[in-house]
Amino acid sequence: MEEARATGKYMRISPFKVKKVIDLVQGKNAKEAMDILVFTRGKGGEKVREVLKSAIANARNTSSLAPESLRVKALVGKGPTLKRIRPRARGRADLVRRRTSHITIILES
Repeated sequence: MEEARATGKYMRISPFKVKKVIDLVQGKNAKEAMDILVFTRGKGGEKVREVLKSAIANARNTSSLAPESLRVKALVGKGPTLKRIRPRARGRADLVRRRTSHITIILES
């Protein structure tokens, strides 16, 4: 069984939000998954579509695989959290966490 993969690292979106989108395309045909992601609203759909497009290109160029015969297997991991400070009343500060994700998409024939 041949496979092609693509990884998007340090994506500026929370892994919790990406997981919802990945659950929509997990196990689907690559072409069908791309169609689902085109109509998925929000930033998560854009980020996953970007990585899926790269994985399809990798499958075509390295293994000469057709996207119609590929199944999507997707993973999301936590990346580093960027910490920012928001000023609050009376000289205090709140910590704002900007979460990042590592998105991996594997296409299996």
